[in-house]
Amino acid sequence: MAVTDEAILKIKEMIVSGELRPGDRLPKEAELAARLGLARNSLREAVRALALMNILDVRQGDGTYVTSLDSPRLLEALNFVVEFHQDDTVLQFFEVRRIIEPAAAAMAATRIEDDALERLRGILGEIDGTASADKLVANDLEFHRSIAQASGNTVLSSILEGLSAPTQRARIWRGLTEHGAIERTLNEHQAIYNALASHQPDVARSWMTVHIAGVEQWLRQVL
Repeated sequence: MAVTDEAILKIKEMIVSGELRPGDRLPKEAELAARLGLARNSLREAVRALALMNILDVRQGDGTYVTSLDSPRLLEALNFVVEFHQDDTVLQFFEVRRIIEPAAAAMAATRIEDDALERLRGILGEIDGTASADKLVANDLEFHRSIAQASGNTVLSSILEGLSAPTQRARIWRGLTEHGAIERTLNEHQAIYNALASHQPDVARSWMTVHIAGVEQWLRQVL
């Protein structure tokens, strides 16, 4: 095992064991290096890597702290990597969305509250069949984001947020080039909303699968 990897593992063990908790300040560098049996350079590299993963927060002139470790923050690093993928892999992101997002819709159908339903109604009412492709996609992103949040699972919501970015261009492209894409999207959104409002998880799951698979199938044909 590389020395830096060993340093990362030892710090991670301190966090997992509860010795270091969210918000705790790490001991001073010299003290921590001696305690873990590490060279200070190796410890520095480990801290830098863990900071990039949003596990540690290095504050100049103050010290290094364990972050809140909440899911959205930790998944920011994943989102950053995801955004660099190009169109030749975008189908894989749609495949993952098609697996995960219907489950989120089913969860939302059992947990969604009145205020979330009202928000979704408002999103549906913001555009109609005359909307431009970019406005449709912006509305679509907000619609899907709200459903993911209504699932009540912050980890799932954060993962889906990260998966949305690399599929955005393909969704705009479809709206611009496929006849009837805007009307079809709005109709599918309405069907998903109806399933959520009537608290039918299986129906919500089915319509979300149809909705995502439609874009995926179109993209397979045009690529």
